[in-house]
Amino acid sequence: MSNTTADAELPRRPDMNGGSHPAYRLFFLGIILAALAFVGYSVIGDVHAAGGQNVAIGAFVLLGIALLIALGFEFVNGFHDTANAVATVIYTNSLPPLVAVIWSGMWNLFGVLASSGAVAYSIVSLLPVELILQIGGGAGHAMIFALLLAAIIWNLATWAMGIPNSSSHALIGSILGVGLANQLLSSHGVATQGVDWAQVTKVFRALLFSPICGFVLSAVLLLLMKTLIRNRALYEAPQGDKPPPLWIRGLLVTTCTGVSFFHGSNDGQKGMGLIMLILIGAAPTAYALNRAMPDSMTPGFVQSANIASDTFRTHAGSTPLPSVEKARHIVSDALRDRRVEGDAVYGALSVLSRDVSSMVENYGSIHAVPSATVANVRTDMYLTSDAIRTMVRPSETFSVNEFKGLKVFMEDLNRGTRFIPIWVKVAVAIALGLGTMVGWKRIVITVGEKIGKTHLTYAQGAAAEIVAMGTIGLAEGYGMPVSTTHILSGGVAGTMAANGSGLQWSTLRMMALAWVITLPAAMIISGALYILLRQVF
Repeated sequence: MSNTTADAELPRRPDMNGGSHPAYRLFFLGIILAALAFVGYSVIGDVHAAGGQNVAIGAFVLLGIALLIALGFEFVNGFHDTANAVATVIYTNSLPPLVAVIWSGMWNLFGVLASSGAVAYSIVSLLPVELILQIGGGAGHAMIFALLLAAIIWNLATWAMGIPNSSSHALIGSILGVGLANQLLSSHGVATQGVDWAQVTKVFRALLFSPICGFVLSAVLLLLMKTLIRNRALYEAPQGDKPPPLWIRGLLVTTCTGVSFFHGSNDGQKGMGLIMLILIGAAPTAYALNRAMPDSMTPGFVQSANIASDTFRTHAGSTPLPSVEKARHIVSDALRDRRVEGDAVYGALSVLSRDVSSMVENYGSIHAVPSATVANVRTDMYLTSDAIRTMVRPSETFSVNEFKGLKVFMEDLNRGTRFIPIWVKVAVAIALGLGTMVGWKRIVITVGEKIGKTHLTYAQGAAAEIVAMGTIGLAEGYGMPVSTTHILSGGVAGTMAANGSGLQWSTLRMMALAWVITLPAAMIISGALYILLRQVF
């Protein structure tokens, strides 16, 4: 009798069968149909508001397919990353599985809506400039389809094996593969010129930091909790299906909420920038420029543009100023070669800055720029902004005050070209949430059962999620993409090590192998798809 009682008190796997009821499936299908209708209505409304631009039927078909694939990437992202956020509350019996994934999906939505867009465009900045500026052409379409399909294929492959994998890692690998393949197909010479390696290095520092940060900080936090909080209940595993004490339950639900919110604000952005490229390529009049910028910003914008133009003209020396068209080619070549310096480049930037200033001043505001000139204005703005961003540290060439003026102008340019409509955020948030509700079980079981040799305790779950919540929140503030998967799964491993619980090295080896081969695998897949799709388009 005593043995039976003891067995009943052992921790058991939570019931993972929630969501199989027909009503749940109908609800799920209804959300998908409502989301697709919302996206279609929003696109048509934006095009109409921009002047009823005539978009070819073929372009609309491509736009629809590309948007479905981009949202599909975020859907698959939900399999991996959001599932990590709910593993701890499920395995500590803090929330029933179905309630946990719905709760997490809701806070992902809030996180996406509150996001700044900085991470979205840090991802976009990894792409070759010539492809970004020609996003409406065949090469641009091939790029979008190749990198999204490659990331989805790799994410699905690792999900099928139940391996927590970083969607950020897969997407960045896909971008690098497209960049290198594009350069190999071009006549510009060195293959590495197709990739902004300085930006890649910056992004990869954040991705490399993710698992190390999760492991070390979670282990330290758990040890600190043991020193400061002497309540034994916090360091115990759940007993059967019994939920934890109310205060522990509140702590775990709060940390799950925070991880979900910050996951939405960081990971949710990774598809947003690509969706914006898709929209710009199909309907440039509606999406190439931020028509929501108020008229009151126009005088300040024109002033900062003129100051920047004068600054560049001063450093161009006696070099004759080129025509606007020639200036675009000069700056494009400088960005491709990552050598934004010299009298000719500064003269070209002076011309582009003055051209932007004149256009906006003549028409009264950015939203008043006519359809016929939208493409040129966006090109000038994007080239100038990217040139200022990638210049060598201006203290070597420009004074502190000159550098400040250029930074102000760059921020103004970014507000005019790097924006995310609210409907894009809503669509991405829904895709993330729905992905979590469909594919959460495999990754949740891996995180909850296959990292450590003992059942997850309340303190271990709280420590891993507190670290994940704080790290992802800080990364969003700095506009850096990090991996929720690596931080949280690394955090669980760190708490197991600190607690002396033991680690399942076979699982950790699989995760490490996935981390190592994700980059080259995604690069190969996306590069091959890009070369193939260039022939198709």
